[in-house]
Amino acid sequence: MTEPANLRFLRRLVTVLTVVMICGVLVVIGLLVTRLGAKAPDLPDQISLPGGAAARAFTQGDHWYAVVTDQDQILIFDRLTGKITQTVQITSP
Repeated sequence: MTEPANLRFLRRLVTVLTVVMICGVLVVIGLLVTRLGAKAPDLPDQISLPGGAAARAFTQGDHWYAVVTDQDQILIFDRLTGKITQTVQITSP
């Protein structure tokens, strides 16, 4: 006895969708492994903050890094020399 055409179509559709889902999961896992396995950015060994300030946040660019302090300042440092190149005072409205 042969199966109806619509049942055969449904079986093939489910099989194709299963293969596509498995390939998609493998691609996502591969991307996560390659992106998360990348070299971590170089961070300075230590940062000296002026006036006893404490760091609240840190960010960096290609040639600089910045520290947001508890004194509402953003201190921008030169990556090569480690010296402060700019200080931005944060004011609230």
